[in-house]
Amino acid sequence: MSYALRMLETFPGTAVADRDALAACIDACFDCAQACTACADACLAEDGDLSSCIRLNLDCAAQTLATGQAVTRQTAANPQLLQTSLAACVDACTRCAEECEGHARHGMTHCAVCAEACRTCEQACNTLIAALFA
Repeated sequence: MSYALRMLETFPGTAVADRDALAACIDACFDCAQACTACADACLAEDGDLSSCIRLNLDCAAQTLATGQAVTRQTAANPQLLQTSLAACVDACTRCAEECEGHARHGMTHCAVCAEACRTCEQACNTLIAALFA
């Protein structure tokens, strides 16, 4: 069981959405932030100009980190504001995944891992958006 789910289970109030969906999204956001940061670092060690990939990695890491933090906070949570943050996270993950998938086809394994983390986060955010208004 993840720490996110364990913490949500201890929350004394009512969560803004299904706790499993919340925990999955929180975990996916923080995992994606780490993967994107590591991918940007690995891109720096590669030959060639990977500045676009590095930029998307860092932008995605920042957005997923901020979203994971926002979703973690349940006290007086605003579903519409969370939806906006989650939608921005989906956009960042989609763009980063597309960039990394292109590099993965050329043998950059770190980009394949990053793209997978981005797609997982994208899916978890979309699931939570649906759960917010269920």
